[in-house]
Amino acid sequence: MNASPDLVLLDGEVLTADAGFSVAQAVAITGGSITAVGTTAEIRALAGPRTGIVDLRGRTALPGINDSHLHGCAFGTNRPPLALELGFPAVRSIADIVAAVKEAASRVPEGQWIRGNGWDPGYLTECLEDGRMPDRADLDAVAPSHPVYLQDFSGHLTWANSRAMELAGVTAGTESPEGGRIHVDGAGNPTGLFAESAQALIQRNLPPYTREQIEQAIREAVATLQQEGITSYTEPGLGPGGKSLFAGAANQLTLDVYGDLARAGDLGARVSVLLLLTGIGGSAAQIAEGLANAKVPEGVDPRILNVIGVKLFADGIPPNETAWMREQYPGGDFGCLCVHGSVDALRTRELNEMVRLAHIAGHQLGVHVTGDRAIDAVVDAFEAAQAEHPRDDPRHYVIHADLLGPQSMRKLARHGFGANMNPAIKWMIVDMLEEQLGHERAAYQYPVRSAIEAGIPVTASSDAPVAPPNWRQGVAAMLLRESKASGRTFGPEERVGLPDAVRAYTVNAAWQDFAEDWKGTLEPGKAADVTVLDGTLTKLDPHDLPDVPVAMTVFDGRVVHSTEGL
Repeated sequence: MNASPDLVLLDGEVLTADAGFSVAQAVAITGGSITAVGTTAEIRALAGPRTGIVDLRGRTALPGINDSHLHGCAFGTNRPPLALELGFPAVRSIADIVAAVKEAASRVPEGQWIRGNGWDPGYLTECLEDGRMPDRADLDAVAPSHPVYLQDFSGHLTWANSRAMELAGVTAGTESPEGGRIHVDGAGNPTGLFAESAQALIQRNLPPYTREQIEQAIREAVATLQQEGITSYTEPGLGPGGKSLFAGAANQLTLDVYGDLARAGDLGARVSVLLLLTGIGGSAAQIAEGLANAKVPEGVDPRILNVIGVKLFADGIPPNETAWMREQYPGGDFGCLCVHGSVDALRTRELNEMVRLAHIAGHQLGVHVTGDRAIDAVVDAFEAAQAEHPRDDPRHYVIHADLLGPQSMRKLARHGFGANMNPAIKWMIVDMLEEQLGHERAAYQYPVRSAIEAGIPVTASSDAPVAPPNWRQGVAAMLLRESKASGRTFGPEERVGLPDAVRAYTVNAAWQDFAEDWKGTLEPGKAADVTVLDGTLTKLDPHDLPDVPVAMTVFDGRVVHSTEGL
């Protein structure tokens, strides 16, 4: 190395996440690259008069965190000032939500929409103690003249009031659309809850976000992610199919704004994008049309913004009883695929064609799928597409993969396909899931260790705004397999060690991005993306890890976040 480095980090615990998970003491950065890793003495000797020197004082440095499934723009739009914050612990009951809506109605002009996000029936007192779900009447009592749209924490369930339903033209005679469900009471009247594709009935009436609002949301999201040590993330679904997803925050406009920010050098993170060509309840015809007319940003650095694949929705989620399962839910249903088709056989055929079209077009596929029966159908579709049209390393992957079974694990591993799981979501919902699926299946959810042992590249992600983008919580959840609500352990046999947990947020996530040759580890020649934890990771009790802040974030060789004392 001829020139002195621009920055050196000394006297720390440097987890390189390389093949041997080697641990060093110091790292040197020149420009946007890692130029040396070694002992403190070795790296200190490289420093010149203009080199910035940071004494880590035992803190852990690791590769910049890659949250490989994070709705960045939606994370920004689903928070104040654009939406009410309705997640736990901000609210703990339906009454709390009603009070928040009442306050909003007092200041929002009559007739304008009130939006909120994050409510979770697993943490609402009335749902837990009285066994009831939210109802439009709750909202009508405090906002009869405002249309109200409240998205649940998962993005798969909408709660609306009567005024919003009037604008949508929803009545007792309105049938549930393909891939969705309008919840009704015993008399057949809509309750105000809309699941999966039925959410579009309400969402399509929302005023669209402006370009300025989208840009503000992305900028604020990236700033927050930098504070969390996140230097890369995947936007899992942007494009024409996102008109209804997250109330329009996943629309084509969002992708266009990302392109503008990337070209201007103002993005502040490395963003991979999956195109969303059709939403929940979509069809092969829509995929074909979307592939023919897809618009992707041009003139951007692919190491900053890169459209790498296509997102599909195969089914819903277990908490809504819309995941396609082999065993019945308590209500007697099995769920189903959330694609075009009136019966299971037709929906399976449609899914196969959707996968085939995206595969032969040369795209990576990331498919939202949670139920065991749906996962098998998706993996079979991957396998069939690859058999018909062999490609070199397409790296398709299943998103969430809650109940991924042994047979599908073997198939994924055989073809070099991946699995993207959300350990922090399990921590959030597993007690509620136990009531719906029974202890055995709830404990098995997210079988991380089994998938790794099967040879699958497993990535971990937050799915923000579904869960906060706190990767430390995700790591702790992988190490502990404990519940947020009760503290009980679910599926301890699926715990993994720290190296596998770190890899899931770094080098494996880089693999998903087709970028493991230039990012994801702290090795010479790799991108200078570094996350510094305000503690020594290998010495921390996993229970304490989620609350340990990030002390420094280095993105592309620049310090973009630093706490006092570093």
